[in-house]
Amino acid sequence: MDPDERNRMCLSGPSTFGLSRRSALAGALGIIGGTTLAACSSADEQSFPGSSTAAPVPGDVDKGRPHVILLGTAGGPAWYPRQNATGIATAVVIGDAVYVVDTGDRAPEQFFKANPTGEAPDEQFSTLRGIFITHLHSDHTIDYFKMINYGWWTGLQHITQPVKVIGPGRRASLTTAYPGSQPPPPANPANPMPGITDMTNSLLAAYATDINDRVRDNRFTDLRSLIDVDDITIPGFDPAIETLEIMPAMDPFPVYEDDRVRVTATLVNHFPVFPAFAYRFDTDDGSVVISGDTGKSANLARMAADTDLLLHEVIDTSWIDEQYADNEALRHHLMTAHMPSTELGRFADELGARQLALHHLVPAEPPVERWLKSRENFSGTFHIGTDLAAINLRG
Repeated sequence: MDPDERNRMCLSGPSTFGLSRRSALAGALGIIGGTTLAACSSADEQSFPGSSTAAPVPGDVDKGRPHVILLGTAGGPAWYPRQNATGIATAVVIGDAVYVVDTGDRAPEQFFKANPTGEAPDEQFSTLRGIFITHLHSDHTIDYFKMINYGWWTGLQHITQPVKVIGPGRRASLTTAYPGSQPPPPANPANPMPGITDMTNSLLAAYATDINDRVRDNRFTDLRSLIDVDDITIPGFDPAIETLEIMPAMDPFPVYEDDRVRVTATLVNHFPVFPAFAYRFDTDDGSVVISGDTGKSANLARMAADTDLLLHEVIDTSWIDEQYADNEALRHHLMTAHMPSTELGRFADELGARQLALHHLVPAEPPVERWLKSRENFSGTFHIGTDLAAINLRG
């Protein structure tokens, strides 16, 4: 089989990962046929799935029903030399409404390429209703302002209500330095741990020349009026939890609701980053939980119980051992603040997820077989995420 043919099969070939599982509560949720993504042989390392030039939506996805589009599946602020998966970003598509979770490298280009609701090229961002940021690491936010600024030119001016932007608020204390290290003076000492509102205001100020010019010369609607930004208020927040590696038990709490979806959030374990959130989207036709970056999290398990689709980050710890043996601080973070592939399948199975999809792959490069470890203890439908692939919430 030639490499091009192998790539096509990686994106849309039939899955060999098992049948969808029905839980005790599935009768009320009505699981219907959906899509899976096939794993690829490592015989040819260039056949790794994730090419952003491949067909974006496999044929067995019902685009008329709620689904996710994996805009980008690569984890970390890194470019992988052996393939071209883009930075982490996900579109939740419900009819003609689109909600984006995280805005990693090239997220706006991937949104434009996917055209989630089939709009004319100059109107594609007119269906964007919300942007949800899990945490403020650069690989999850690097193209946040680009999503808004370039969307300004491609339909955002024609929205009927401002795009809701929701994400972490300002942290009360500076991140604790790694034991034994001597940290330099903090960046931006007046506000060293800003939140999403702070970030947005800083970006609007940095691009004031562009914004003022477009409004005054091109007669654009003021960009500031097209977004409505909220820091997430954590119920019962106690600043003491900012330095904890494992988040205290909490119930998921609502952060957004409209006529299409109800979104809840919970704190997850991405120490030393705080706050870091996972989100759950509940629709009339299925649910999806997006983990954000996290190690094994009891809060996430509680929020994701019996979900139709769990979209979870994953890391290959053997690769981390090889790459970062001489950088103990980074190695410790990667090993403790992310989910090992060997543990994810059992975690997803125990919480009752009917589908498990891997994204935020670290590393996002061959061989794909490394991710099959996550399938071993999972009895539902299994997906290895690839750029621009789509999955119905209900399989």
